[in-house]
Amino acid sequence: MSICFKRNMALAQSGKALAAIAVIALAACGNQPPAPDWALSAEAAAQKASVAYLQGQQRVEALQWQKARDAVASTGRPDLAARVELMRCAAQVASLEWDNCPGYAAWAQDAARPEQAYARYLQAQLEMADIAQLPEPQRAVASAIATSGTPALADIKDPLSRLVAAGVVLRAGGATPQLLKLGVDTASAQGWRRPLMAWLLLQRKAAQQAGDVEEAAAIDRRLKLLDATLPR
Repeated sequence: MSICFKRNMALAQSGKALAAIAVIALAACGNQPPAPDWALSAEAAAQKASVAYLQGQQRVEALQWQKARDAVASTGRPDLAARVELMRCAAQVASLEWDNCPGYAAWAQDAARPEQAYARYLQAQLEMADIAQLPEPQRAVASAIATSGTPALADIKDPLSRLVAAGVVLRAGGATPQLLKLGVDTASAQGWRRPLMAWLLLQRKAAQQAGDVEEAAAIDRRLKLLDATLPR
């Protein structure tokens, strides 16, 4: 098995939402010249940072995002800096942390059209022209939101892409018990502590508002177990 094939398989398994930098690094495959060191470094650091963030490992996350930023800064290209920040924003949306991506905003004017479209998508501020610019797993979701339809989130195979889409739907005002369950189940299956806690808290609030004492108590037990495993 070739190194390039193994590398493609690993990236496919790591989540399409982490592939923005990887597109550059994969130029080393085939007859293309080797990928530059900065691209390989940025790709590796961004992937480690995203996983650390989802797992609640704050120190590792901060260190790896800085490594990714430093690697991209060596190119002097603000559009790549915007791309890295947008990857971070996607993980935050999956975890229901909506801060309007100030890191991306600093470079937004230099971002390429697909990144600008994706940024609006993450903020649930879609324009119809954006849909074709989005990553493929998000296009059907964006189209459904834009037309007040029901997004088929379960059809998104990649867990992080699915969770990002769920965060966008929620942000667009599409909260339903089914959406909350999908968010909880997706984060739980991957062992992603940060988004799991966010989605569980929202699910508990919904149960309390519905007067479902038994469901709220069951969620409290899950939250207690989860809190005991969070990195300190």
